[in-house]
Amino acid sequence: MQFGPYSFEPSRLDKVLFPDSGFTKGDLIDYYSRIAEFMLPHLADRPLAMRRFPDGIRAEGFFQKTVPDYFPEWIQRTEVEREEGRISMLLANNKATLAYLADQACIEHHVFPSRANHLRAPDKMIFDLDPPEEGFRLVIRAASALREILEAEQGLRAFVMTTGSRGLHVVVPLKPQLDFDPVRDYAHRICSELASRYPEDFTTEMRKDKRRGRLFLDYLRNAYGQHSIAPYGLRALPGAPVATPLHWEELDQLDGGAQTYRLKTIFRRLEQGGDPWKGGSRHARQLKLEDG
Repeated sequence: MQFGPYSFEPSRLDKVLFPDSGFTKGDLIDYYSRIAEFMLPHLADRPLAMRRFPDGIRAEGFFQKTVPDYFPEWIQRTEVEREEGRISMLLANNKATLAYLADQACIEHHVFPSRANHLRAPDKMIFDLDPPEEGFRLVIRAASALREILEAEQGLRAFVMTTGSRGLHVVVPLKPQLDFDPVRDYAHRICSELASRYPEDFTTEMRKDKRRGRLFLDYLRNAYGQHSIAPYGLRALPGAPVATPLHWEELDQLDGGAQTYRLKTIFRRLEQGGDPWKGGSRHARQLKLEDG
């Protein structure tokens, strides 16, 4: 396969990765090649952790953060400091890389909240909202309430997307000026405020046995080395659901919950309305930290 100056020889294109729908590795390569124009701006220069399923989604996949030695030289890399030492992680900055990863049965792409040139200064703040059981309406309530605090009270801009799995992410673009610790503390403070306003519905209690059916307002992805599913990334679940950026007014139209949009339907959506997050980085703000 040729992508401009980059090329590779794909293998086993007819290998079925999604048995319920019959989607093959060839379909995966086609998807990531087609979605690249929408997905790449959200991946640019972010260290990427691969979740690979060489035997399909019914088998146990694996996370891979370090770039294997056999990956082609044209795959861009960046050095990332970890507790176990420095590792080389890849950057998906072009269509060829997305197609190559698909050929490696990388179904899910999980990316840092910071970019290679400022790894310890995040340029987005993430709130991860999963239902305590099957209560997706509660997830929608949490996302809307977070937006109210973030935008009306804090002067920030909030964006929302389905995760393609169980819940929603609320994401705030930031100017990369602060380390992770103050960003995480800020996110924790916002979640604590929301939980105090609606104590019967939301909690910041980390222990599951103390949540008592309430939705956990998860701010923990705002830490160095953490990652989250990339916008427009597929999930290794039946039907190939897609992590899909939304307009806020679409929250009440999610008939399929977090898995409303899938490989078969996402392009029709994009043809009709484009990417709701396009140009979102223009709304990056600096956090207003409390004194002391």
